[in-house]
Amino acid sequence: MHLSHTDHGASPPRIEIPRDYNAAHDLLRRNAARPTKVAFVDAATGAQLTYGQLEEQARRFADALRQRGFAPETRVLLAMLDTLEWPVVFLGCILAGVVPVAANTLLTTRDFDFMLRDSRAHALFVSKPLLPTFEPLVGKISTLKHMFVAGDSGERSVAGLVAAGKDSAEVAGTCCDDACFWLYSSGSTGTPKGTVHLHSHLIQTAELYGRAVLGIREEDVVFSAAKLFFAYGLGNALTFPMSVGATSVLLPTRPTPPDVFGVLRKYQPTIFYGVPTLYAAMLADATRPPKQDLKLRVCTSAGEALPADIGQRWTAEYGCEILDGIGSTEMLHIFLSNRPGRVRYGTTGQPVPGYQCRIVGDDGRDCADGELGELQIAGPTAALMYWNNRAKTKATFAGEWTRSGDKYTRDADGYYTYGGRSDDMLKVGGIYVSPFEVEACLATHPCILEAAVIGVADHEGLVKPKAYVVLKAGQQASAEELQAHVKTRLAPYKYPRWIEFVPELPKTATGKIQRFRLRATSGG
Repeated sequence: MHLSHTDHGASPPRIEIPRDYNAAHDLLRRNAARPTKVAFVDAATGAQLTYGQLEEQARRFADALRQRGFAPETRVLLAMLDTLEWPVVFLGCILAGVVPVAANTLLTTRDFDFMLRDSRAHALFVSKPLLPTFEPLVGKISTLKHMFVAGDSGERSVAGLVAAGKDSAEVAGTCCDDACFWLYSSGSTGTPKGTVHLHSHLIQTAELYGRAVLGIREEDVVFSAAKLFFAYGLGNALTFPMSVGATSVLLPTRPTPPDVFGVLRKYQPTIFYGVPTLYAAMLADATRPPKQDLKLRVCTSAGEALPADIGQRWTAEYGCEILDGIGSTEMLHIFLSNRPGRVRYGTTGQPVPGYQCRIVGDDGRDCADGELGELQIAGPTAALMYWNNRAKTKATFAGEWTRSGDKYTRDADGYYTYGGRSDDMLKVGGIYVSPFEVEACLATHPCILEAAVIGVADHEGLVKPKAYVVLKAGQQASAEELQAHVKTRLAPYKYPRWIEFVPELPKTATGKIQRFRLRATSGG
């Protein structure tokens, strides 16, 4: 299917998508001429899936769903590890007009109970190792009629469904504005929200960011530490490579530094997608390989703002830039990013082509350069809504503009710099303090692996910064030393009045620090 870019003067580029459109059909047919090209590799087993095999299996899976009475717009929950069956199920559902709801695989039984009931999922597709988490829910949710197991055999398995279906060319009669899939927000600020995305959104992110910013091409091999259930990982490892016919390496297990370096060595990815905490841990790994062992040409970072020190050290060691950017479940992928050859570490870069950004003050007016305010985004991939949450939908999706909940400043060159979450900002002595600024300063200390800063009231009820610090293995530092480190680099009122050393920070599965959990334990 041909998608043409149009550009009218100073207006952002637009991708024209036909009214009658199915996202999975588009991605699969783009690769019809390369049936023997490897589409996906499972790094845990070495198994491969070619583009031809992927299309056949997705079609068979879609046909099997139709045979079992899954009507268009039926919702199903995907709680699957990143194996070769994940793209088959996701794309097969969309071919059939069924709406896949991708779920974080690291959640609890209680979380999945909420998601199954909230989405009213008709079926569950679950990886075999995750079955114990779902067993308490079997037979207790009236809307859940079926369960199929990935990584298993038999009629009630994903493989069984594929085997039972016909290699049918039938495609659901969807349109570009139909609901295509859901993603639940990562919960960095509390309860996850079902975020509904349209058929047009997947290819928009691939064209506007994957092609226009990353420059992804057919010969690339890509590897994403972020999993497929995450908006960031879905674009990285599925949509972007499929849009151009590249190869994607999947890792079903947790992306520890040794495992990530193992993939980078064995499969020689040219594009690596990470998160700041992982880059920090990889740089701290004493067994990390030398530059000449890898073949990276570009790296990306999202999930949390990338501290400048980490980016600079990575580039110095591996000769490869990290393109720090910000995206969201609501916008599906990155809308503000650094560009190859124009990276300014410590900033989140400039708007991605096709997106507009503005910074708005508490009074609702646009901020001047250098003034801190809330980042808002306008672009073609904004979610339709939060399912069953009208109040938050109205608060977040304000006409053409989507409220990010992130504080930012913009400089005269149009580069945006992160200032923390709106609900994380501290007011110390009547002056706003960005916790991220303090965290980034702490991260420059050679003994610190990572840090998180929240506001805590002192004995007089005045809010002051408190830091939670994770030290590198074998390193020691005192609170007084770290406080002095901050005082010499930032305005004195910004230094953390209290420092607590912890073995790890609470995070979502996507690497975002859950400061609300730190506030809950500290009374902040």
